[in-house]
Amino acid sequence: MATRTEYQSGLDKFNRPSKGVNLLFNLIFIVLALICVIPLLVVLSISISSEDSIRQTGYHIIPTVLSGEAYRYIAQQGTMILRALGISLLVTIGGTVLGVLLTTSMGYVISRPNYKLKGLLTWIVFIPMVFNGGLVSSYYINANMLGLKDTVWALILPLAVSSFNVIICKTFFKSTIPDGLIESAEIDGASQLRIFFSIVLPISLPVLATIGLFLCFGYWNDWFQSMLYINNQDLYSLQALLNNLMSNVDALAKNASSMGVSYAMLAATMPKESARMAVAIAIVLPVAFAYPFFQRYFISGLTVGAVKG
Repeated sequence: MATRTEYQSGLDKFNRPSKGVNLLFNLIFIVLALICVIPLLVVLSISISSEDSIRQTGYHIIPTVLSGEAYRYIAQQGTMILRALGISLLVTIGGTVLGVLLTTSMGYVISRPNYKLKGLLTWIVFIPMVFNGGLVSSYYINANMLGLKDTVWALILPLAVSSFNVIICKTFFKSTIPDGLIESAEIDGASQLRIFFSIVLPISLPVLATIGLFLCFGYWNDWFQSMLYINNQDLYSLQALLNNLMSNVDALAKNASSMGVSYAMLAATMPKESARMAVAIAIVLPVAFAYPFFQRYFISGLTVGAVKG
């Protein structure tokens, strides 16, 4: 009869891939990594290329003629860029904090087995994952009923909570937080708020980082809410500014012949493709630098919250 050690060693040998399979997996992951990295390198190359070289030779990973005119153009728009950056930071930080607080509290409530309205709230959270109310109803509620139009709240509240994130939190709390820990705190006289903030959240860093990263990416990359609810250009985020810049550059280029001399010269001399890519680089860099700090918690929280439950 095989011993436990022999069984484990045989199982490990069975699960260990061969050198050929391991090489194939490495090649697949290298190709996938290149698919993700090469577009970013192309965008960076375009942002530091001269406009004439782009028109003559097109896009290249290695720029044919180096130029900093796109970044000089952005520097000339310093006030507008800094204001948009401030709005993006305010929306991202404030929305992430608010979203994490609301999402984790909802997930914790519906994860408690003794909560009487757990079934009803679970259905309320689950139904929007299947049936969407639509853009018209969302716009009417946010703009007309709540009066969020042309306010920063219009960029924060619509994205603060999603059913997917709540389900992740629910399954994480249900599978990770022992009921005995909550019961012992209740016996000691701790309130539910005290239990949630002093006991549950400190031991839930993986799910906090996961939800926080989802929300941070969502807020930082969002431009659609600005297009729907924001008419005041002082409230444009970086992403909305990039979208507006792309539209304005195209409009200037197409209508240069019908403009005055100064506008025609502006349309002819301003960087178009390189300026767009330079703004895109400015948007991508903060997220690229922030992601490695959350990666460990992100992977752990996503695995536990999405697989179990």
